[in-house]
Amino acid sequence: MWGMSETSPSDTPETPGSPDFDAMARDIAEVPAVEVIVTVAVNLMSAAAVKLGLTEEGDQHKDLDEARKLVHALAGLLDASATEISSFHAAPLRDGLKSLQLAFREASLVPDEPGKGPGEKYTGAVYG
Repeated sequence: MWGMSETSPSDTPETPGSPDFDAMARDIAEVPAVEVIVTVAVNLMSAAAVKLGLTEEGDQHKDLDEARKLVHALAGLLDASATEISSFHAAPLRDGLKSLQLAFREASLVPDEPGKGPGEKYTGAVYG
């Protein structure tokens, strides 16, 4: 094929600073799915909190359009994985999601109608 090398990435010597994909795949293979789901959820929560201006920097990184996307993605992930993760993991994540949804509603100059806010497609209307 045009532009394709005859050697695979594992045949080429490792250069300093380049990732070892085989080692990364082995590391990921050892992590239970629940931990991956929870880690992704926590990362989405953290990013949403930053975009909502809830960090020490406050409004410096505030971007409600970006926050909406992150909160919606978090709600979708939690909805899709609800039967896969235990309530031990799900309950605090749902509480965090609700807090972010309420913070979004408070930060909006023109709040969404109940049930139309970010993630409410999955959670139903959120009230304080």
